[in-house]
Amino acid sequence: MDSLDMRILGRLLNNCREPDRQVGRHLGVSGGAVRARTRRMREAGIIERFALQVEPPLLGRGLFYVVVTGRDTEEVTAQARLVGEPYLVAPCVGGVTVCGIVTEDGVPRGIELARNLMKDARVLSIFEAGDPGDGTRLTRTDLAVMRELAADPRRRIDAAAGGAGLSAKTVARSMEKMQGSGAVRFTLTYDPTRMAGYIPYVVLTWAGGGAAAMAGRLEAEFGGSFMQAPFVARSQVVLFMYSDDIFKMDDMVQRVRDVPGVGSADLFIPRRITLPQKWMLDAIEDACRSPTLHLARRGAAG
Repeated sequence: MDSLDMRILGRLLNNCREPDRQVGRHLGVSGGAVRARTRRMREAGIIERFALQVEPPLLGRGLFYVVVTGRDTEEVTAQARLVGEPYLVAPCVGGVTVCGIVTEDGVPRGIELARNLMKDARVLSIFEAGDPGDGTRLTRTDLAVMRELAADPRRRIDAAAGGAGLSAKTVARSMEKMQGSGAVRFTLTYDPTRMAGYIPYVVLTWAGGGAAAMAGRLEAEFGGSFMQAPFVARSQVVLFMYSDDIFKMDDMVQRVRDVPGVGSADLFIPRRITLPQKWMLDAIEDACRSPTLHLARRGAAG
């Protein structure tokens, strides 16, 4: 891989539906070059699949994250399923597993169950995700569009419209609404072990009550090393970064720690990142079967 591959990958992580020509215009290359490099990364197994990522509160679910060491990733995932459904699973270098867990029973109850189930392991951190959206409520039309795009988020609008039995204009409006909510992303999953020449890593920062403002400050200072936009929880800012040198990476983490207002910054190097879709498909089907659509957004309080 080279720096252009990384920048293309970053654009697609933030919006895999962005047209090749538009990506190329932003990066100073042709749309054909973007298309060719994207195809090459898929054939090499760097890009595993394109994915629809929905924040659970938008579908009436709660979400929290647990960071565990001393347990096999499959065991952590199995225990997560006793609490809810896995949202994100990331085994990391050093035997650490980061797991997002979707719950229907409220986040405080889910955290309590997770602590009890994982009491034999070393739980490094458990934190609530909160609700990143703007209060958007989904309609049955939105759910139909979401269901069509779940299998292939890059699907053409006219194809999704045909599958959902809607007009292309209606589908386009629904997609714009979902993306504007801040709770839906058209993204991808990638294999860090195949990214020869680059090290993707995550820095979990603790920023107290001003996480959103801190995210903007960190992006302004370190955005050139971002793989994708940061994720903001209640008091955490999660930075997705990359480096071509392990010592540069270490220096960057220290620079993040030195930013005023950052309480701490922990480094994680993922070996893999998966986004299980079962919870989302089940939530969509549950809502579609309901005689009255009522999806109250549920943040960390559950």
